[in-house]
Amino acid sequence: MFAYWFAARRLHPLDLLAGGLLALGLLFLATGLLPADSAGAAAQRIAPLLAFLGSVVVLAELTGAAEVFDVLATRVARAGRGSYPVLFLLCVGFAALTTAVLNLDTTAVLLTPVMLALATRVGIAPLPLAMTTVWLANTASLLLPVSNLTNLLAADRVALSSAGLARAMWAPQLAALLATMACLWGFYWRRGRRGADGYRPPEVRRPEDPVLFRICALACAGFLAGSLLAPVPLWVASGAAAAVVVAAYAVRRPEALRASLIPWRLLVLVPGMFLVVQTVDAHGLHRLLAAAVGDDAGPLGLFRASAVGAGLSNLLNNLPVYLAGEAAVPAGNHQQLLALLIGTNIGPLIAPWASLATLLWYERCRSAGLRVPLRSVAGTGAVLAVGGVALATAALAVVGSA
Repeated sequence: MFAYWFAARRLHPLDLLAGGLLALGLLFLATGLLPADSAGAAAQRIAPLLAFLGSVVVLAELTGAAEVFDVLATRVARAGRGSYPVLFLLCVGFAALTTAVLNLDTTAVLLTPVMLALATRVGIAPLPLAMTTVWLANTASLLLPVSNLTNLLAADRVALSSAGLARAMWAPQLAALLATMACLWGFYWRRGRRGADGYRPPEVRRPEDPVLFRICALACAGFLAGSLLAPVPLWVASGAAAAVVVAAYAVRRPEALRASLIPWRLLVLVPGMFLVVQTVDAHGLHRLLAAAVGDDAGPLGLFRASAVGAGLSNLLNNLPVYLAGEAAVPAGNHQQLLALLIGTNIGPLIAPWASLATLLWYERCRSAGLRVPLRSVAGTGAVLAVGGVALATAALAVVGSA
């Protein structure tokens, strides 16, 4: 299957990165640099994560192909009635909701092209809409385990359900959203940047296959209900929803079911990252991060953990940084671990490689022909990263001490 995948497509740099990390991790295991028991523990932990990741991406891809996101985006634009401030609030809400309830990669991969196409149809500048998706893909990913792979890891570490994580992170998430909205409006959406006072609402969009549209919409709703309300693992809820959608496509549009729907790159990248980080952690990274994060469970320790997470995420990547940082945080310091989560989720807004969602967003923008001004995006991202992480950590400290 992997041979078919590599032969059927031109290799992207991210494909090489994913394959290289997995090969390096297996080499570490074979040479004994990675202890077998550490590798076994990593495998047990990532198996349900990979099942969830694979099924939820298939669910999101097929839901997008059924035009669910296109219809929703068109309705959002029509609801704005030509007003930029109203459209701004609606787009923020749409992107934040997509990130929170499906995951940040869905926002980066599927919502970005929808927003860019929407910009073309209604005649508005594409960059504000594009920046809305990439920033909210990162900053709106704190609330639920499903929102971000790091959240799944953190919820498992501190034994929090979906509802429990939401109770712990609602205030930091609200603070991060307010900071994001302020930066989006000031840097990209205000009158001087967008170049127009209003826009032309699009025509009503109707899906080509209403039956498939309804099935996919109901499957997504069922997945959300199952992940939030039912006492089942997330991978079971996402797998069941994906199975319903795949069955519907098998009947109504079988040609759409292809091997490329499966996120092979992610399924190779994630275990590779785990193995490499486990190896580096066994040879000194743990001690380095433990010294940087400290063991202070008070407000200072929270800010220290979030700052380390945000800074290192932009130097490396947020997923391996969280994995290594999690091992460095003392087992009982749950609030400090959540502060690290804030840093690794909100912080990776400066470097293009800081999060997988940001990398996927750049790829989608490039394929759509949108030129992204790297210097200004990094500069404005730095402002939001610092402000958003600080405000969210402060909210965590206040709510956690209440």
